[in-house]
Amino acid sequence: MGELVFVGLGLFDEKDISLRGVEEIREANAVFAEFYTSVMPGLSVQKLEEIAGKEIKIVSRRTLEEEDGKPILQEANKGKAAFLVPGDPLIATTHVDLRIRAEKQGIKTRVVHGASIVSAVVGLSGLQNYKYGRSVTIPFPEKGFVSETPYEVILENRVMGLHTLCYLDIRAEEQRYMTIREGLRSLLDTEKRKKAHVITLSTLVLGVARAGSDNPTVKAGYVGDVMNHDFGDPPHTLVFPAKLHFMEAEALITLAGAPEQIRERFK
Repeated sequence: MGELVFVGLGLFDEKDISLRGVEEIREANAVFAEFYTSVMPGLSVQKLEEIAGKEIKIVSRRTLEEEDGKPILQEANKGKAAFLVPGDPLIATTHVDLRIRAEKQGIKTRVVHGASIVSAVVGLSGLQNYKYGRSVTIPFPEKGFVSETPYEVILENRVMGLHTLCYLDIRAEEQRYMTIREGLRSLLDTEKRKKAHVITLSTLVLGVARAGSDNPTVKAGYVGDVMNHDFGDPPHTLVFPAKLHFMEAEALITLAGAPEQIRERFK
């Protein structure tokens, strides 16, 4: 029986991988990695290869989505293959599909978890984990079309008193990484059409950049102010808080520079 091990790389650079992850790579006959679902700003593949003592083959979105991960599954059928993924390896549905395909072929699968943007944003912001609702990706506009799904998800979560984590679109092959300003502009464009007062210049929002690094940028404030804040290099992430617990308000003020007025506004 072959084996496929999914290994999370963490958020920032090659030092984020766990010791267990390194051991799994060293024991593997073939090692693959993808970097299209997220960007790790400080990662050096060469340094990761030196740590693991193995050559790492980079696979594209096409390999996973159009070829159904066949090169990876072929190697896993022969022995043990490791598949390296930024963050936690099974956040992306593409990778869940690959794991299902492996199991159906009689390939044993295991997961070595890594730090995820989900847990990182919770820790950096102080917003309570159990108060998050459905997350959503804000995509780049296509031929002038702006998706209304993120706007609708934020509204649905807010009605239920839940925070919304918004991933920002990444197109690694094109070296395009959506910024917080672009994401907010997309939502404001939707607001102009929908007019449900979900996203206005006075809506409270949290922006996070380069989570997992030594110098992440974490800034909370009103949309009009956050749009003009310099978040620096990607990756960027947005959070739309719902009604706040007093401790969450204090955390946003202390940890993310939110305006003092939110103590009264979100009691």
